[in-house]
Amino acid sequence: MMHWIIAPVILPALLAPFIVLAARYHMGIQRVFSVAGVLSLIVIAAGLVWQAADGTIILYQLGDWAAPFGIVLVGDKLSTMMVLLTAVLALFVILYAIGSGWDERGRHFHALFQFQLMGIMGAFLTGDLFNLFVFFEVLLIASYGLMIHSGGNARLRAGVQYVLFNLLGSTLFLFALGSLYAETGTLNMADLALRVALIDPAQSVGIRVAAVLLLLVFAIKAALVPLHFWLPSSYAEAPAPVAALFAIMTKVGAYAIIRVYTMIFPPDLAVTSGLQADWLLPAALVSLAIGMVGVLAAKSLDRLVAFSVIGSMGMVMVTISLFTPASIAAALYYTVHSTLAAAALFLISDLVRTGRADLDLTPQPPIAGGALTAMLFFVGAIAMAGLPPLSGFIGKLLILSASFSEPQVVWIWATVLISSLIAVVGFSRAGSIVFWKAHSDTVPPGEEVLQRPATLSYVAVGGLIALLIAHTVLAGSMQRYMTAVSAQLFAPEPYISTVLDTPGKLSDATKKEAH
Repeated sequence: MMHWIIAPVILPALLAPFIVLAARYHMGIQRVFSVAGVLSLIVIAAGLVWQAADGTIILYQLGDWAAPFGIVLVGDKLSTMMVLLTAVLALFVILYAIGSGWDERGRHFHALFQFQLMGIMGAFLTGDLFNLFVFFEVLLIASYGLMIHSGGNARLRAGVQYVLFNLLGSTLFLFALGSLYAETGTLNMADLALRVALIDPAQSVGIRVAAVLLLLVFAIKAALVPLHFWLPSSYAEAPAPVAALFAIMTKVGAYAIIRVYTMIFPPDLAVTSGLQADWLLPAALVSLAIGMVGVLAAKSLDRLVAFSVIGSMGMVMVTISLFTPASIAAALYYTVHSTLAAAALFLISDLVRTGRADLDLTPQPPIAGGALTAMLFFVGAIAMAGLPPLSGFIGKLLILSASFSEPQVVWIWATVLISSLIAVVGFSRAGSIVFWKAHSDTVPPGEEVLQRPATLSYVAVGGLIALLIAHTVLAGSMQRYMTAVSAQLFAPEPYISTVLDTPGKLSDATKKEAH
């Protein structure tokens, strides 16, 4: 049994209480252990990706109890790739938090950050829907603590809204799990895939209800319209490093939809036939449109970036909703791109905040380091808007290509192209106001330009921009890998057999007796 797969969950789970108990009053020690932990996660995640690259399914049975009775962690190409993406993103986020001093503006930032990583990693690696719920709750608790870090009434109000919406999602999740368990007697994803396929379509009301409820839950996590209302204020009011880390959290919802609706409720399953096309695609198209219109209408830079996250998730979900191997591959390529671009833009917004009184899109005095910040914003805006030559443009080409043979091709192409134009106008407007219209004659008497951001902050943002460029340069290799990931998702038999046929403490005779 492969033991390294549990390390991305166990390592941050151990680091968080250690930081609280042993280094509560020593910020330097907290920073060292937090950075060292994230670096270790990157190394471990890279090893897991390398092991899964040949199609190997990595299985860990907690307590050596076999599925479906025991808890299992499963690593395939998709889950290990998402774990690596999270670890790499976390490194640049934590470096920015240290460089900008955000980690010193409240208590227990690094401990909460590690708990957040634990929840994200667990959500990607779990092979059980109930434990997916558990890791969602870990995410909710840690993310709320991070959201209100350093305090403030506006931040607290946004945090309460965030918690209420996600508690609604948690309640629906429990209802969905109860329906599934009542119909099948299991919540292990591999076991569910076999049992759901055996259900008579004429007696599938409970399964249909569960499938719809799960879709609603994951749509809340992915901020899909009309379940997106919690995101703009929550992400805009959160501390910049926290918002940057949250760029991966909406992808947890997208990941869950991909996993559940290719394995448990595949497109050709008669019981849930038509669910994706009838519900997911229209909501995704509206999300894309509303997100980019929000970019154009935003009155502050942080809310502009938050709305761009909604738009980018709409783009991802449009492609996922087609549920073809080509569309899933395109969605995964764009997922990596949009995660890095959104995180970079949140951090760049904070660079702007360092030199301005606020982030309102109004002409204000020039900021220190404005030329470098403007250049980074220019690159980030090009990436998020999907203009050439960066990976956003390549991702949109892949999305358009994947939808070319679909009946809804006109709606998809029109929405993607028009929303891209709106995004370009919105980002151009924001950049011109913040950087081009900033003149020294707008400085009120006696007011000076605020401080220059720390070098480490620029290093962190530059690292994310460099990853975007690498994602563009290596687009061919990345797309081949995403195609292989997609192919594995649409052929889940090795995943299912590895999870269910690997022996543990339960003997075959005990399994038969339990069944």
